[in-house]
Amino acid sequence: MKYYINFAVIAAAFILSSANAFGQVAAENQDDRYRIGFQDILDIQVFRHPELNLKAPVNPDGTINLYRLSKPVVAVCKTQRELAMDLEAAYKVSYLKDPQINVNVAEQRSQSVSVIGAVEKAGTFYVSKRMHLLELLALAGGPNKESGTRLILARTGSSSNCKAASDTSSDRDDVLLMSYKLRDIQEGKKTVWIQPGDIVSVLDADLVYVYGNVVKPGQIQVREPITLRQAIASSEGLKSAAENNVRILRQKPDSIERTELPFNLKDIASGKINDPYLEPNDIVAVTKDGTKAFMNGFMKAFTNGLPTIFARGF
Repeated sequence: MKYYINFAVIAAAFILSSANAFGQVAAENQDDRYRIGFQDILDIQVFRHPELNLKAPVNPDGTINLYRLSKPVVAVCKTQRELAMDLEAAYKVSYLKDPQINVNVAEQRSQSVSVIGAVEKAGTFYVSKRMHLLELLALAGGPNKESGTRLILARTGSSSNCKAASDTSSDRDDVLLMSYKLRDIQEGKKTVWIQPGDIVSVLDADLVYVYGNVVKPGQIQVREPITLRQAIASSEGLKSAAENNVRILRQKPDSIERTELPFNLKDIASGKINDPYLEPNDIVAVTKDGTKAFMNGFMKAFTNGLPTIFARGF
């Protein structure tokens, strides 16, 4: 039996495959191009007709008004070249024979991102390219000495209101909140791409409180994960070595109430149980007092710090 190879079919298949691959790359490149938004300022140049040149703001309805054109032209969500082609077509209808128009975004006001909180240079930044969260932190000068271990990214949506063709999500009125460890971003363990309208909040150092039978009770700033024994050591240790039973008072989610977690320091030291990690706003109670009596004493001891405690959800 003889087999014949149809080279024409193979060549056609190769060309089709290459075209599809090229089209996919082109589409990805198009998605990365800047798209005009509602608050942008456009610089429009009409070659050989300087009287038609102007800087025009994008109107609240997404259009722009130009000289000699009776109707406004939709600008929002188009690339600079796409808008230029539309303007050429509009002028060609009734005013110019062979218009050549160039459009530049003079001021990008629609695709902004903001960085707030514990950074060196908090502010609003305008993006014209795909940007990684680490790049945005660098623009803000990086975390300052007050920063903690976490950041929050609030995805509010861009004022340009443009969606990529691949975005099939329905319209959302709510804000998407995402929490990340700052170190994961800095070390490249998390890849987070910024979108227009994002707000990044670098949180201050977390606080935990150690109170009772320790040499130096008070609040401890936490910039790295800290265990129960480390917190006690940061308070310069126990006043009495006989005290081994301690409690962690941990705030319940979405509540002012706290749950009580008992631990024995001897069991932790001997390896019977793991040294537990503390969570932000935990209270380490090194005392035999009941929870109500302890909380009353704790509140009196931290009277000067109450605004901070309540602000952190106490």
